Amino acid sequence: MDIDSLKSQIISEAEAHREELCNLSRKIHDNPELGFQEIQASSWLIEYLEKNQFQVERGICEFPTAFKASYGHGRPLIAFLAEYDALPELGHACGHNLIAASSVGAGTALKPVIDSLGGTVQVIGTPAEELYSGKQVMAQKGAFAGLDAAMMVHPGSHNAAFTEALACQRLDIEFFGKASHAAGKPEAGINALEAMILSFNAIDALRQHIQPKARIHGVITDGGTAANVVPAHSAGNFLVRASDEKYLEELKQKVLNCFLGAATATGARLEYRWEEHYYAPMLNNPTLGRLFVRNMRHLGRQTHLEDPNKSFGSTDFGNVSQIIPGMHASIAVARQVIPIHSPQFAKATLSESGLDAMLDAAKALAMTAADLLADPSLIEKVKSEFFRHK
Repeated sequence: MDIDSLKSQIISEAEAHREELCNLSRKIHDNPELGFQEIQASSWLIEYLEKNQFQVERGICEFPTAFKASYGHGRPLIAFLAEYDALPELGHACGHNLIAASSVGAGTALKPVIDSLGGTVQVIGTPAEELYSGKQVMAQKGAFAGLDAAMMVHPGSHNAAFTEALACQRLDIEFFGKASHAAGKPEAGINALEAMILSFNAIDALRQHIQPKARIHGVITDGGTAANVVPAHSAGNFLVRASDEKYLEELKQKVLNCFLGAATATGARLEYRWEEHYYAPMLNNPTLGRLFVRNMRHLGRQTHLEDPNKSFGSTDFGNVSQIIPGMHASIAVARQVIPIHSPQFAKATLSESGLDAMLDAAKALAMTAADLLADPSLIEKVKSEFFRHK
């Protein structure tokens, strides 16, 4: 059977599962769960995959909500990665409900191709993308070892094969001062909140002198309890981002110096901790990208190789892309630009256009995998590009 016929089968198979996939996405959206707590989402995804003849390993990498579902045997071995954690308070404002449904939908839609050509497709459930970089830990534990390629599609405002993602690491900060009456005996106090505010001001000054793509942002999580008490404790957490890991290390020291200087200026004691897990920058694979663009256009979606807005954040798929060939594409969920991590974006993932985007993402992922399965030389090209850019 030629590749065009196989892709027609993929489209038909995905359409046959449309209602089930839409319902799956809605259920995950309506029951948001934070990272490592995605009990319902992972169980619903596993149930869908097992019903469609996938063999599922639960609780991989010692994460109760992680899983690996496989169909077929032998090589090539292609994986679609599923995310399903939500954001605090905002729920699925990053659209992980669509990511999960599109990845399991892609796996199911690819089954006829596996039956015809051989090879193996896996759907790997990856918890805690937000804040905790779950895929980094899974990569260290060998979850992606042996894969020929890994792919996923993230909902957004544009159709693009490449995502530019920054290296990122979290910094947790605490200042310890000395409480005193803010009016009656202010000279006896050491103001931990002022130390935090001075740190913010120092970071604002630093921003003038960092590379254009670098980012520093943070929040105060504790600033005292009463206006008439000198705050004896303040706390906050910050994210430091850079276009590559070398500059990230340089920028981390500059950011830390802002807090060290504030501690010296106020007399407050500083305690800090860099989060052990971090987000690596994205390594995009040109061949995977070009195949995906062609397949998206076949589905009637005008798609660019790169995001025309050049917007970027951070994702733990970057860590995966550093060890195996990968593609982290994006697909528009609405005609207008809606910022992710907003209530409006969470609502857009439930819309008709959002669910249509999910199904098209599933089709395009499966069609791109079919290209690789049908032509072994493409696998070799993908791998050679990966090693050339490493």
